[in-house]
Amino acid sequence: MSNSIPIPDYELADEIVVTAHAQLRAMGNPIRSNILDLLLERAATVTELAEALERPKSTVAHHVNVLLVAELLKVVRTQRVRAIDERYYGRTASLFRVGVVDRSDTGAPRVGPNPLAEAAVEAGLAHDRDELRSTTRHVRIPEEVADEFWERVVGLAQDFSKLPRSGDDVHGFVAAVYRADRGKLPQ
Repeated sequence: MSNSIPIPDYELADEIVVTAHAQLRAMGNPIRSNILDLLLERAATVTELAEALERPKSTVAHHVNVLLVAELLKVVRTQRVRAIDERYYGRTASLFRVGVVDRSDTGAPRVGPNPLAEAAVEAGLAHDRDELRSTTRHVRIPEEVADEFWERVVGLAQDFSKLPRSGDDVHGFVAAVYRADRGKLPQ
């Protein structure tokens, strides 16, 4: 896969670990989640986002402001249009990892559990349409191997986000690596 496709059209961090309640609440709203997804393609104005979401500009402006306050969006450029400076908004990072603050040692954010509820709902609808492609596997491996595998999955998710935008359909990608309560054979 070529990384020469300039998606998005502005500078942003590769990833940010999100720990603040306001950020988590901002990301949890379906409209704001959709705005974040759209801005992976390119920077956009409130007018463009409202058109893409088929929502009133005032509603979208409210949601953009919530994302700005939560520091998930930023103004990436302005353009003067008929004596008004039009703002173009972009994400602050390509990937937002939901984290928790680990108080046991350094207090630095670490990636923690995140809700997959929205993905589960979307996957359920895709299943009903007989369009769901999914798989589940369970393996007994050491934690450090699971961590290494997860880093590869994150890279795959980033590749998915960089795919050229075309066609009429939006596809979702969800992945999880978790400790499962399953039986195991003796060694």
